Amino acid sequence: TGTNKALLTTSGTDALEMAALLCDIRPGDEVILPSYTFSSTANAFVLFGAKLVFVDIRPDTMNINEHLIENAITEKTKVIVPVHYAGVACEMDTIMDVARRYNLLVVEDAAQGVMSMYKGRALGSIGDIGCYSFHETKNYSMGEGGAVLVNNPTFVERAEIVREKGT
Repeated sequence: TGTNKALLTTSGTDALEMAALLCDIRPGDEVILPSYTFSSTANAFVLFGAKLVFVDIRPDTMNINEHLIENAITEKTKVIVPVHYAGVACEMDTIMDVARRYNLLVVEDAAQGVMSMYKGRALGSIGDIGCYSFHETKNYSMGEGGAVLVNNPTFVERAEIVREKGT
């Protein structure tokens, strides 16, 4: 994937929960995500007290409408979570531009995006953190399992510690 570090997890849900932990989500932090996604995407951040801010999707891709994200940002926004539905890439150039201008983290839910690309880059390898799922309903299956792609080098050491439950 070209990422700094890839760590296997027990599921895609665990990968998302680990991403929320790495983002240091606290009660009251806002997380922007698409109005159409799987419950694990939302629950991973709610577990840490985040307020979810849903942004409508594009009818042509079923992905978050990148042109509506900026209007959803407040002073409490901490993370944008684009979900690459059915392996179709979100418009990551626009999303990353918005995130950088507002100093926000980007966690890609690429559960269905293993081996899918955006402008020559693997889905999950563009944002700060990417999450894969290897559930039996995904394009690469091992029954269960997932992975966290750590693209932001400042998270690599902490990600290894978190995955090993603090050891």
